[in-house]
Amino acid sequence: MVGGRARLHLISQPVSDAAYDLVIIGGNAGGLSMAMSVGRSGSQRVRILEERSAVAFPELVGEHQLDVGYGESVDSIDVDGSDVVVTTSKHVYRTRAVVVAARIAAPSLAPPTKTTSSERVLIGSLPEYPADEDILVIGQTDCAVELTASLAAAGARVVLAGGGMDPTKLSSAAESTVHRLEKERLATLLYRSVPEQITDVDGYPMAFFADRRTPDLQFDHVVFAPARASVSPAAVGLTAAAASSAKVWFLDDAKPDAFPDIGIAPAPSHAERRRGFTSVIEDLRQEHYNATITYFEPTHSDLWVLRVKPDHGDVSHLPGQYASLGLGYWEERIDDAEDEHLDERWDKLIRRSYSISSRMWDEHGYLTGDLSADQLEFYIVLVPPTEANVPGLTPRLACKRPGDRIYLGPKVAGRYTLASVTDPASTLLFFATGTGEAPHNAMVVELLRKGHHGPIVSAVSVRQWADLGYIEKHRRLEARHPNYHYLAMPTREADVPKRYIQDLITAGFLAEQFGIALDPASTQVFLCGNPSMIGLPHGDADGVSGDLKFPEVTGVVELLANLGFTLDHRKIRGNIHVEEYW
Repeated sequence: MVGGRARLHLISQPVSDAAYDLVIIGGNAGGLSMAMSVGRSGSQRVRILEERSAVAFPELVGEHQLDVGYGESVDSIDVDGSDVVVTTSKHVYRTRAVVVAARIAAPSLAPPTKTTSSERVLIGSLPEYPADEDILVIGQTDCAVELTASLAAAGARVVLAGGGMDPTKLSSAAESTVHRLEKERLATLLYRSVPEQITDVDGYPMAFFADRRTPDLQFDHVVFAPARASVSPAAVGLTAAAASSAKVWFLDDAKPDAFPDIGIAPAPSHAERRRGFTSVIEDLRQEHYNATITYFEPTHSDLWVLRVKPDHGDVSHLPGQYASLGLGYWEERIDDAEDEHLDERWDKLIRRSYSISSRMWDEHGYLTGDLSADQLEFYIVLVPPTEANVPGLTPRLACKRPGDRIYLGPKVAGRYTLASVTDPASTLLFFATGTGEAPHNAMVVELLRKGHHGPIVSAVSVRQWADLGYIEKHRRLEARHPNYHYLAMPTREADVPKRYIQDLITAGFLAEQFGIALDPASTQVFLCGNPSMIGLPHGDADGVSGDLKFPEVTGVVELLANLGFTLDHRKIRGNIHVEEYW
């Protein structure tokens, strides 16, 4: 069997009076997949033996009408004439064939990622009380999906870092479970990301990702899914006669000619779906999408504000956090660009993280409490194709309208929040480029709602006036709150002096215009947008040695560092805060 998938086609004529066509030992993903395949071929005489009180994915038992013997450990597997006899702690079974799907952890249990030893980092086991905890599962096999499903069922907030996981190479039971967990917003799947290091920060594991689109995340626990191997013949009491009967085989060793009367053929792959057929596209949308676009308002043709309402789960979040949106490669593009390797990707999702914005004002003229709303608002710009990059998501999102379906990731996350703001009289500066103002919109509204009375400035650099989707709402904020200032900075308009975010610091504009002094003792700065504007340093990973190398183009971080500001970085609490996933 390849990749954990198999389908059994049973010969119609009986070969013995055995009570079962097949007994499967082990209710894991592979065992369930085998039973589902045999069931689809028409046989109702399949029994799964599981020594625990539950199988890996309990919801599949009723859905596929699987016959499971719970709490049955296998004592022996022998032969009696043409039958295989399986003796368990509860019963004796006569069957035409046996598949041993049970697996054990491989001998090497060393984590594949550089990891600090901690009781909060586990290998192949689960925390005792996972409910309401943030837990990272690392792995790309059936085992990783099994652990993720168990944690989600226990009420944990789970992120599965697959690091190259291909759902089509999982067993069919694991693949269907992955889709269910995503659709019902019960787990976040990072198919291409895996942490390069797990480090203890303030007593909790912090996962540092090499992928620049995946920010460093802190969890209550990290669980590594170990590699697994088939159990030994001795573990199931396999006799020599049964081993030589060609009627007992282990899941990893399945062959098309395993039995003369039972053939094995690969399960149909997603590649067999016919690209472009309307019915197939509707099936894919039904399978993957879990939310509805309720509002889609273009600021202009390449810039939109949209809201998304999920089918399941809440959308509670902190101002400044982000969520992921996704559409299928099967959706139409607004441009004529061709996605690389589209044939291989056609039935898969494109995902990207976006900061959550804010409606700012409700229908009654009050500042919104978006944190408890049932929808999320996003501020998104169309990314045009270039020779070096053909974007996948925004050219498809541009074709959508209210009522259309979309994928919304389950985990609202991010450390770019107002957690550091404890003094209501402090000065707060929010600097952004383009749609980087989205998290700042939510932050500013939250601050003003809670009575922050120190100076607040939100400055946004764009090309043209038309690129300011929230400007009228900000003007209303200014009129109501004298301590708030919105500084729109278009760089390609004749009626406005060309000015960049860096100029606000070097030219003394903040002091001249608003009477704000850049004092590190009383000022915090939040940066989101173009990396060149931000100018993060290279060098010391912890930002504590002082031996930092800044980019050739001077960014805001370097200018502020020269004034005594410090970068808020992992273990170091600073007064410069940067959104990391841009």
